[in-house]
Amino acid sequence: MKHARMIAALAFAALLAAPVAGLVTAAEAAAKKAAPATAPSKSSSYRQFTGTVIALDATSITVEKGGKTPKQMVFTRHAGMRSTGDVSKDVRVTVYWRDDSGQPVAHRVVVKPATVSASR
Repeated sequence: MKHARMIAALAFAALLAAPVAGLVTAAEAAAKKAAPATAPSKSSSYRQFTGTVIALDATSITVEKGGKTPKQMVFTRHAGMRSTGDVSKDVRVTVYWRDDSGQPVAHRVVVKPATVSASR
């Protein structure tokens, strides 16, 4: 009998608390909508794209990924871009990049070592 009263009291308290929690959430949502729009925030992490360099110039790097669904990406070089190894055409690389105003910008390029096929 005591358990039934306790459960009923807890259920009643939960019913009373539910609309209040909903109002807080709605108020927060309204505050977020009313906040002035700012520039898109840059994520703190980099994305990566691995493939073969097919074109290279002073301002951009074009990398192509093969497989079932081949994909090409053209990256703008960042002013402080770092690279490990010699970035040249037909070299396999991993590009660490961020989206900057809808444009992929390469921040770091890692050259993958050439694979040596075993001959027997």
